[in-house]
Amino acid sequence: MDCAVARKQDLPPPGGYRPIPYKRIPAKQYFSGYAMFAGFIGMTTGALYLQYLTYKQIKKHEIEMRSAKMAIYPMLLAERDREYLKQLRRNRDAEAELMKDVPGWEVGTYYGEKVYKLLPNDTLVEPIFHEYYAHTDPKEWYKRAYIKLMS
Repeated sequence: MDCAVARKQDLPPPGGYRPIPYKRIPAKQYFSGYAMFAGFIGMTTGALYLQYLTYKQIKKHEIEMRSAKMAIYPMLLAERDREYLKQLRRNRDAEAELMKDVPGWEVGTYYGEKVYKLLPNDTLVEPIFHEYYAHTDPKEWYKRAYIKLMS
């Protein structure tokens, strides 16, 4: 074991290590507290003024849109009702076409017998959802049935 290599031990540099800095070094201040408070007040005042100007424009626009909606609403209701009645007519025509070979079948009745006996003849019987979409494409029915889930 005489051939062991002599190693040099790692020692501090001559004169020792530098002292460890443990004292707090404050950050450089760009603005004083008064300047920061004045800046906050100034920016808040400017933002409030711009918000006031924009608020008037937004309110004006909201009033205009509300007026337009109220003006067009009766026409939209009338169009919806027209389309509803047209679809009921299409359903009756499809029923007549489908049941034309069945003897004794009258459209709107069950083998000639009224389904709603107590209603006058001119009373509109609104169909349930499935009857209303009975003769439409199943994709269209699904889209209308689950319209809130698809949005």
